[in-house]
Amino acid sequence: SIHPGSEKMYQDMKRLYWWPNMKADIATYVSKCLTCAKVKAKHQRSSGLLVQPAIPVWKWDDIIMDFVTKLPKSSQGLDTIWVIIDRLIKSAHFLPIRENDQLDKLARLYLDRIVTRHGTPVSIICDRDGRFTSNFWKNLSESVRRWVKHLPLVEFSYNNSYHASIKVAPYEALYGRKCRSPVCWAEVGEAQLTGPEMIQETTKKIILVKQRMQAAQDRQKSYADQKQNPMKFKVGDRVMLKVSPWKGVVRFIKRGKLNPRYIGPFKVLARVGDVAYRLELPRELSIVHHTFHVSNLKKCYADEPLAMPLEGVHIHDTLQFVEEPVEIMEREIKRLKRSRIPLVKVC
Repeated sequence: SIHPGSEKMYQDMKRLYWWPNMKADIATYVSKCLTCAKVKAKHQRSSGLLVQPAIPVWKWDDIIMDFVTKLPKSSQGLDTIWVIIDRLIKSAHFLPIRENDQLDKLARLYLDRIVTRHGTPVSIICDRDGRFTSNFWKNLSESVRRWVKHLPLVEFSYNNSYHASIKVAPYEALYGRKCRSPVCWAEVGEAQLTGPEMIQETTKKIILVKQRMQAAQDRQKSYADQKQNPMKFKVGDRVMLKVSPWKGVVRFIKRGKLNPRYIGPFKVLARVGDVAYRLELPRELSIVHHTFHVSNLKKCYADEPLAMPLEGVHIHDTLQFVEEPVEIMEREIKRLKRSRIPLVKVC
């Protein structure tokens, strides 16, 4: 049978029935309804507190990648902008590419335009599938093996090498320390100070940038967490998955206000980081990435289906309905503060 929310259901039923803990029982029953869990909108605050990435140690050690796609094609056939941003000082490079460019071509472009200027990064943050980042690193490593054949990397090697005349590498004099080499990704140590005042000024600026970034992250987290609820799941929990957070978007080939907002339940396989979980998805959703942010999940309280499916009910032809008289043994009216509930004892 269909039912409204717990409060409406209680208000409708209290005129006809009463039993101890009636309101709590109705709320529990409604919370375990699988249909309601799928269809009803969530009115509570979003789940998951804001988790900020660690502040980078040095310039161009940690970068962010993003792609601006579906742009009008240029005369060269370019329709996408590859945005690469340093997480510390926020300097950026905008590289025009084609949306269907292969990873080996992107790795070659990255070597020519980024590595030759800033060295090899320690980490990459990208909103694409994790397999993209993994394959990009692989193609970047393969391209590095042929670096002696390419002039841009020869230029990088020259600028990143020690020069006897100035007692340091040109990059060390320019940036305050050497760039990390694509040939040797070891940690870059402190620079030899040839211009102490310049080095000291650069270091002070980096410290100031880090302090300002930390203050901005703390402020952003405090604002964001005011609208979020902390939510954690355990391995083995059953959760519902939000189909789409936007209105008017096809929800797994379903459209419309009355279609399910959540699907599932699905089993939690593992926790990924602080605010993401890997789910056990069915074969029908194999094209969907199996890791989701906690804001797209909610705990499933539904037990096994409370209603028996009609397809499994078989009625025997000889089944008969016998109506027997009911005798009213006792009547009583239970008085509450604002209502009266008639109680009838029958046998």
